[in-house]
Amino acid sequence: MTLWTAGEAAAATNGRAQGDWAATGVSIDTRSLQPGDLFVALRAARDGHDFVAQALDKGASAALVTHVPDGVAADAPLLVVEDVQQALEALGRAARARTPARVVAVTGSVGKTSTKEMLARMLGDQGRTHASVASYNNHWGVPLTLARMPRDTEFAVIEIGMNHPGEIEPLARMARPHVAMITTVAAVHLEAFADVAEIAAEKAAILDGLEPGGTAILNADIDTADLLRAKADAIGAESIDFGTRATRYRLLDVTVNGDRTIARANVQGEPLLFKIATSGRHFAMNGLGALAATTALGADAALAVLSLGRWSPYQGRGVREIIRMDPVETDHDLTLLDDAYNANPTSVAAALEVLAATETGRGRRVAILGDMKELGPQGPAMHAALAELPAMARIDTVHCVGPLMASLHAALPSAKRGRHEDTGAAMLSGLRKLVHGGDVVLVKGSLSMKLSEIVDAIRKMGHGEPDFATQDNE
Repeated sequence: MTLWTAGEAAAATNGRAQGDWAATGVSIDTRSLQPGDLFVALRAARDGHDFVAQALDKGASAALVTHVPDGVAADAPLLVVEDVQQALEALGRAARARTPARVVAVTGSVGKTSTKEMLARMLGDQGRTHASVASYNNHWGVPLTLARMPRDTEFAVIEIGMNHPGEIEPLARMARPHVAMITTVAAVHLEAFADVAEIAAEKAAILDGLEPGGTAILNADIDTADLLRAKADAIGAESIDFGTRATRYRLLDVTVNGDRTIARANVQGEPLLFKIATSGRHFAMNGLGALAATTALGADAALAVLSLGRWSPYQGRGVREIIRMDPVETDHDLTLLDDAYNANPTSVAAALEVLAATETGRGRRVAILGDMKELGPQGPAMHAALAELPAMARIDTVHCVGPLMASLHAALPSAKRGRHEDTGAAMLSGLRKLVHGGDVVLVKGSLSMKLSEIVDAIRKMGHGEPDFATQDNE
């Protein structure tokens, strides 16, 4: 299906189209580019113009550029503009303007990507749904997501993130959501903000993009809840709160049972029971907010509950995997909790709570934790404070990776204190001695700590299912 014709893209960006091409997708990376994509030559770590020839060779329908790059024919299919980033933003706005989709935007210090995926699953079961890929939530990720949105989209889920003040509002105004959800506000990115109140104000800026008559889905359990509610009131948006202190979507209790989470809630005076196919109280909390958002969009609430029960996180976001350490004996299975994509004090506390609640059988509960970045001068103290979390009482051993995690390592009781290494690569040495069959192992840290390498190494310790038909029976 055609996403952009040359004429449409030129009109949207005020650019000049060369050739009569039609794009079926939009790409910024030649490694994942599909035939028919419009290749956007962004300038980031590398200049995308250096890859235009490669993109066209791989089947790109055209390239969005500021000039004809070296090695590219003068009559190649191109869309020539003054500024590629601004043109991508213009494409995003044009795509948003031409679709009748009901749009929900999600932000928050923790949980926005998993909540976005919950929403995509629930809405996707009820209509043609378009959602952000992975964590495409920044100055290029949001317009790219919008530019990829088909005309006939019925629901859209847009994730919006930030690292510094002033980033959320322009992205929210570009997305123009009918519903905006703030999962939580926590001490994240403190290098760029004076305090949590400033972070809350930045998160609340997502409400500035709401369409007239829009709805704000707000966490009632955080200290800055009043600030968020005041912002919604100031712009005339309807507020729907969720959480244990909420009046409209109140979470009553959560039970974590193996790899399932069961939650009871009171939704506007009516009882609600819902399940999630993974463990974690935080998933129940965000799931309740997501249910509020789907209802606000006009989706069927009962069907959304069923869809939520079929959702589970994906790699690096708290997914649970069973690693077969012995080809025959299942009591030697290792349970891996892969949460290596991101880390901050709130998300680490939630992950440790999941680890503490997971039954081990014959093994131990082991955490491998990497540095939490962008916490500013309070970083060392925040790392050390993890030792005081109630969940730590049920965790047997904690291995620490990174210079900031040295503070936690020093604060841990000697009985829980595992190894400390400055890098994940150093922790890989001797990893087989740190985890054993029967253990439950949590791996969590900021993405830059590269703890995914430890996750991959643990996966490789496993054996596949035994093939008894080919074994020697003598």
